[in-house]
Amino acid sequence: MRVALLVGGKSTEREVSLKGGKAVYKAILELGYKVEVFDTAIDLPKLAQKAKDLDVAFILVHGAGGEDGSLQGFLDLLELPYQGAGILGSALALHKGLSKLLYQNDFIPSVSDINRRRNASNPTTDDHRPFDKTILSHLDQSFIL
Repeated sequence: MRVALLVGGKSTEREVSLKGGKAVYKAILELGYKVEVFDTAIDLPKLAQKAKDLDVAFILVHGAGGEDGSLQGFLDLLELPYQGAGILGSALALHKGLSKLLYQNDFIPSVSDINRRRNASNPTTDDHRPFDKTILSHLDQSFIL
């Protein structure tokens, strides 16, 4: 089996992906498979050229560009199978607010939340107001940032 190990990317979690990629690379080799590493920040054209010679992709790219459905869509176009959710499942899972609405719609219990949205006048700017006691008092003991 020939495995394309997809690592890196352009998100803030790039270094975590690269570090994890080293361990996964070693594990795939120890299992007796052939593996080629592709850094999705720079190697997507190379992956497209070599896709017909590969059997499966192992996605280890975190955040936007790896978990949001875009990489999954690219792999679907290449007809290269991969582990994990497809385009829609990945996109929904990365959008925490929409995921929560879907859970609630299907009566799946979920913790209370306060949705911090991007600045409406400048969508590229995050709302970085600090969490104050008022906000924290509305959350249960466990919460996700």
